[in-house]
Amino acid sequence: MDMKQNEPGRTTQPASLTPLVPPVDIVEDAEGITVRADLPGVSKDSLSIGVDGETLTVEATVELGEGVAMQAVYAEIRVAQYKRSFVLGRDLDTTRIDAAIRNGVLTMRVPKAEQAKPRRVAVKAE
Repeated sequence: MDMKQNEPGRTTQPASLTPLVPPVDIVEDAEGITVRADLPGVSKDSLSIGVDGETLTVEATVELGEGVAMQAVYAEIRVAQYKRSFVLGRDLDTTRIDAAIRNGVLTMRVPKAEQAKPRRVAVKAE
């Protein structure tokens, strides 16, 4: 059976890799922000995190995995590519980003710059 003849416009090869947008949670506290992104199936080796100016970009590729003895007759997704970008505030220190991935969840910690952290001002008695 030829999928191209029976289903116009559909092929067994992906037309292009349109990146998937992973869902994220962003939490801010007095010390900075924590970003958690769901990236199921992503390993540390296929993950790329970059900062360009004030833009933080997360990219990852995950092979969906077919058995060696299996051949897809029709597959809409063969390789999942994740991509998400964020514009960070100037009060964040992008030189000290800490990132870890565990069980498909990427956790990034972006601390605030020292001058942006809340501080107390001492009052002198005169």
